[in-house]
Amino acid sequence: MRKAALHNLGCKVNAYETEAMQELLEKNGYEIVPFAQGADVYVINTCTVTNMADRKSRQMIHKARKMNPDAVIVAAGCYVQTKGEKADECIDIVIGNNRKKELISILETYFLKRQKKGAAAGKGQKQTALLDIGKSCEYETLSLSRQAERTRANVKVQDGCNQFCSYCIIPYARGRVRSRGLKDVISEIRRLTSNGYKEVVLTGIHLSSYGMDTGESLLSLLKAVHQVEGILRIRLGSLEPGIITEEFAAEIAALPKICPHFHLSLQSGCNATLKRMNRRYTAEEYEEKCRILRKAFDKPALTTDVIVGFPGETDEEFEESRTFVDKINFYETHIFKYSKREGTRAAVMDGQVPEQVKAERSNRMIALGKQKKQEFERQMMGRSAEVLMEEEVILDGEIWQVGHTREYVKVGRKCEENLTNQLINVEIQNRLQIMD
Repeated sequence: MRKAALHNLGCKVNAYETEAMQELLEKNGYEIVPFAQGADVYVINTCTVTNMADRKSRQMIHKARKMNPDAVIVAAGCYVQTKGEKADECIDIVIGNNRKKELISILETYFLKRQKKGAAAGKGQKQTALLDIGKSCEYETLSLSRQAERTRANVKVQDGCNQFCSYCIIPYARGRVRSRGLKDVISEIRRLTSNGYKEVVLTGIHLSSYGMDTGESLLSLLKAVHQVEGILRIRLGSLEPGIITEEFAAEIAALPKICPHFHLSLQSGCNATLKRMNRRYTAEEYEEKCRILRKAFDKPALTTDVIVGFPGETDEEFEESRTFVDKINFYETHIFKYSKREGTRAAVMDGQVPEQVKAERSNRMIALGKQKKQEFERQMMGRSAEVLMEEEVILDGEIWQVGHTREYVKVGRKCEENLTNQLINVEIQNRLQIMD
């Protein structure tokens, strides 16, 4: 029996695909082992969203080669999709996006060649499985029946993006919008519920575009998932502001399983910067979307992403963005320093911001984000919250049951009884109960 180890880099979509590849390996007789010395096959699902992601992808590829020089190194996903034949020389097999479902047949072909030509055959010569992802219209069918988490399952429903934001490499790595069939999504969620999962997170590269190629919509998908018995909570991955309308918000608010936790991509609170980013909305329009969600839901948790140091961002534009973030009162704000991506329009824009300036702006925005998070969590005090318990931890010698509220606030309760995968009402009496 061959031993396989997997390592994931990047987003929830990547994480889903990594677990799907693991399930393929298990079903075909591979023993899954930790990502350490001793594996016969190492599968690294790579990311390319930033320069740091590229670097981490290369590091993990080299780490695998160092751990076992004779192992087969498989690099899959976004980094190798964009690099193609130029991908790292340590790689034996390159598998791009929309080819991961072929992992087993690709491995079998590789091993057959090695068996015929000797164990060292093919070293230094990559076996490549890449599509012209920009022309692919097929949604890659991968599926799961269980995941590493025992209570919450990510379900990939969409791939690709048509937006072409000026800073983003992802449309080139993932291709155009492709949606998973609604029946296939529901079948997977039913399998997951049969294995005990009570919460699902619907994820995609550009989730708001779900159904635009199939005649469905994100709303029709949500209504169908809501009808699945056994699923008690539904979360949404990152949304674009454009999908939030009075009608959409009212419709999903009428579905009690929808959690009041929404990640609404911002990137900048400055209109001039948003225009250079090709983000297709203004700060004022974004603020209106937040108002709509807060009208439809009682104290929803709104989270976002913000890029600092985008080309041309002046001190005044940064301050405008920071002031906007302050005004919106997000629960969580994920801060990213602009990372130049070769092949994007932003990479050749004038006014590239020095790294030192990016770092200073990032620190200021992070400090603001922490302050806003504390303010949101403070309003939870004295309230009873429904918590899906996920784990048992020991803090200062005492046993705590820990999980997340519907707003995705991590909450603990002292209790020796293991409550994992149970929905429990918890009185949040003090700050110690909110776990960071």
